[in-house]
Amino acid sequence: MTLRPVPALAALLLPALLACSPKYNWRDYASPDAPYRVTFPAKPASSTRDIELDGMRVAMTMTAAEVDGATFAVGTAQAQDPARAQAALEAMKLALLRNIGASAQQQASASASATSGGENRAALDVDATGNANGAPMRLVGHFESRGKRFYQVIVMGRPEAVPPEQLEQFFTSFKLQ
Repeated sequence: MTLRPVPALAALLLPALLACSPKYNWRDYASPDAPYRVTFPAKPASSTRDIELDGMRVAMTMTAAEVDGATFAVGTAQAQDPARAQAALEAMKLALLRNIGASAQQQASASASATSGGENRAALDVDATGNANGAPMRLVGHFESRGKRFYQVIVMGRPEAVPPEQLEQFFTSFKLQ
């Protein structure tokens, strides 16, 4: 006896199989341009463009992936000197807060600065809510500088599209090499 596929059965199974695909498809990413590694929740795309941060013009490379309206991104650029790289952290944070209409009172942040092995380092974290295009928006970010290079690691999206376990997965996977 030969079994033949039943088109009706295949039509019923296909949607069920597609629904089983995971929403988050975590994958390791090593930047070809800057010394960092991170795990993205979907296949990332990269682009580079010139931006201005507090009077400093730099070429920033942004690598990002989107899942359910939440953007997971890492941006990196290089300043002329370590002091300018540290200043870029606050400028990036403020620009992103302005994008979602969040004020300084609507954010929680922590910062640290140190010199280790002759290399200047600084870090700044933010968790803020605001609005973009009339919809609530949440921004969670980590900004870091090491020497002349600086980084922004962010997740931005509707508050319900930014689950805590996915935030933790993304931010804890970011490593400078």
